[in-house]
This record gives sequence, structure tokens and C-alpha cells, in this order.
Amino acid sequence: MTLYCATGNKGKLREFQLAGQLIGVDVRPLPGLNSITPPEETGLTFEENAQLKATYYSRVAPGPLFADDSGLSVDAMQGAPGIYSARYAGENATDEENNSLVRRNLQGVSNRKAKFICVVALASGGIVEKTFRGEVEGEILEAPQGTAGFGYDPLFYYPPFGCSFGEAEAAKKFEVSHRGKAIRAMMQYLALHVGSF
Repeated sequence: MTLYCATGNKGKLREFQLAGQLIGVDVRPLPGLNSITPPEETGLTFEENAQLKATYYSRVAPGPLFADDSGLSVDAMQGAPGIYSARYAGENATDEENNSLVRRNLQGVSNRKAKFICVVALASGGIVEKTFRGEVEGEILEAPQGTAGFGYDPLFYYPPFGCSFGEAEAAKKFEVSHRGKAIRAMMQYLALHVGSF
């Protein structure tokens, strides 16, 4: 089956397509996504924003579609940057600017615990079918390590790997990541309900 994805983030799309390959689902970006005015993300949780985007984009999708909302939650920053992760340092902030702001806000802080959160919402014809949540726990490094991945990956140290997500091989990271967990849960659901779409 073909499953459409509402993301313009190439890093995310690669991970989503990797998951789809595992069960024979062809994950494609929503046709014409760049020409569609994005909805305002007014939700207060990852779930609300994922559902908002999935509902909005699935109305114009030629088949079932999913959207995600994900981000970094740092304990010592009361869960920030949270749902504002992509725009933490400003509306059009780069990954480097967002990472720098997190580092500045954690200067001198000993509690470096953090987690990545991802919520994926599956929808069809403007109606959300189900949401799927994934989390992975780690720590924030004092300086970025590695050039792989995207977003906050170079700052996110994952103890079982002994390195940052920015240093981890993509397929290995996907096995344990927040996005990997959420997307695999969705794919398992689809494998059982493929006739429903």
C-alpha cells in the first residue's frame, strides 16, 4: 500500500521510508506539500499538533496519510523546548541555533537528563484514525558530537550506545529512537488493518 507523509524534513522522511520498507509500505511525501500553506500549530501537546496536521493534510491526500510532531524534552528546563523544538531559537532557526540555545540554558546545570518524544497521527479524509507515541531517554552533552542525524541528535547522548545520536549509524539509531518506536507501532497497526484503508 501507499502511505502519504506530511513532512518536508528530509531526515524524517528517510526514517519513515526505512520503516515502511520493513513491511512493504511505500511511504511517499504528500504531492504538492510545498505549495500547501501549513496549518498553525496551536496544540499544547505533541498529540494535539500531530492530530491537527494529520487532519489538515489528509483532506487533500490521495490516500491515508500520517503526520508527526516530535521534539526534545529536557528535565532541568521543565520539559522545554518540547513542542517548540523546531523553532526554539526563533521561527526560522537552524538546528545549530536551536542546539546553541539549549546549551546556553544548561550551562552550569548538573542534571542533563532528557528525552526525545514523537507522536505520529494516522488519518484519512480529514479524520484521525489513531495516534502512536514513542520516547527514548538520554542526556544532553555539553558540546555537539557527530554530524549524522539532524535536529538535536548531536547533543543527545544515548548511554546504551556510548555515543550521541549524531554519531550513531542511522539504522541502529532508528531501532531505539522515539521516531522509530512511534512509526513501528503505526506500521504494526497498518499490517493488521490494511483492508480498512
